[in-house]
Amino acid sequence: MSSQLSSITDEKKIKKDKQAALRYLLDAWEEAVYDGVHPDVLSSAAIFTALSDMVSTYGEEAVADMTDGLSQRIRNGEFTIDRILQ
Repeated sequence: MSSQLSSITDEKKIKKDKQAALRYLLDAWEEAVYDGVHPDVLSSAAIFTALSDMVSTYGEEAVADMTDGLSQRIRNGEFTIDRILQ
């Protein structure tokens, strides 16, 4: 039972950390746009930064495996914010 409780606590902390990370990134994004950095430039820099960090942590092959399904997930609308669900 304590293993389950620990798992739930860990999941809650991970969720909270992800929400905080997203807030930090969105704040930085907003500030950069306000300062005149074009969103396309920010997008490329963010993707590069994320992938570079992941490669440093997990290695090239692991990151390549993790990103294999991205194109299909993009096509499926998983990253589309302004879409109409019917």
